[in-house]
Amino acid sequence: MKKISIIGTNGLPANYGGWETLVDHLTLKLNQDFKITVYCSSHSYDKEITTINGVDLRYVGLKANGWQSIPYDIVSMFRSFKDDDVLLILGVSGCIALPLLKLLGSNFIVVNIDGLEWKRAKWNGFIKNFLKLSEFFAVRYADCVVSDNKVIQAYIASEYNKTSELIPYGADQAKPVSLTKALIEQFKFLKGEYAFKVCRIEPENNLDMILQAFVANPLMNLVIVGNWNKSEYGIALKRRYAKFDNLYLLDPIYELDLLNQLRSNCSFYVHGHSAGGTNPSLVEAMYLGLPILAFGVNFNRETTYHQAIYFSTAAELAQLLVDIKSLDLKAVGIQMKMIAKEHYTWQAVSDKYKAIFLSA
Repeated sequence: MKKISIIGTNGLPANYGGWETLVDHLTLKLNQDFKITVYCSSHSYDKEITTINGVDLRYVGLKANGWQSIPYDIVSMFRSFKDDDVLLILGVSGCIALPLLKLLGSNFIVVNIDGLEWKRAKWNGFIKNFLKLSEFFAVRYADCVVSDNKVIQAYIASEYNKTSELIPYGADQAKPVSLTKALIEQFKFLKGEYAFKVCRIEPENNLDMILQAFVANPLMNLVIVGNWNKSEYGIALKRRYAKFDNLYLLDPIYELDLLNQLRSNCSFYVHGHSAGGTNPSLVEAMYLGLPILAFGVNFNRETTYHQAIYFSTAAELAQLLVDIKSLDLKAVGIQMKMIAKEHYTWQAVSDKYKAIFLSA
């Protein structure tokens, strides 16, 4: 039985985001086919358990995010390369070490490069250059590169002249949930129509643009779930917009049932991401059959197969809100659900990773 290490996430249980959800489903579906070890950040868990989902957990005493993600990934790589046949590395932070790793070991290296991390507005010039170099080493030294979006796949081909495997995220864990009486009493917006969005509070997610559009349309409620208090940007944004009665700026919700109650009962989903590849929150909204109003960047158009409703400015989104009653939102939601059921299931994702591991 081949031994697989999964590196680059907070770890399991999956309480944090898209990477962890991916690892959760991969381990559940592939633990009978491979001996899997997942590397976890000891900073992310109060209790260090040794097994979950039929796989082993190993802990590294560094944070999985921020600047510590670089040594965190590198330490995980070098703790695993002597024992395991395949290293699945999620993200490029620590891939600066791949030349040495390939020199010392014979492991089959699989790297999912995620989005084009070096393009994100939050990084300064030094970090952007470092991440671009890490991306170069990831593509150059990986035995298999995974792209989660056709735009990323085309970028890898044109920038590095290398073929990558297209594997998006699954979304079928997102289930429609009826609202409970207690939740309706807790959130008054649930008694009427509202738009919904869940995301990290970062500049490239165009939150200022979206909030401006809804301020201009005070009769339409908007609910955004995110980590508002994680950065100065988020704190300032929340301070600026919290005074508007139609805006509900909620803290992160990690309980899936609660999150699904809020998003599966919205009138439509607003997606503002401008960076990255296939965003997990977008495909989950699609699987729920929600009508999508998305920022019209190429990543989002590819994910939605050009069948959503798109905007590029606050003024365009504001006009869509004015015209919302005339838009065939029901048809858009049906189309989103059909696309998601065909392309964004965890079984299909796991089967593609399984094929890669078996070929190693």
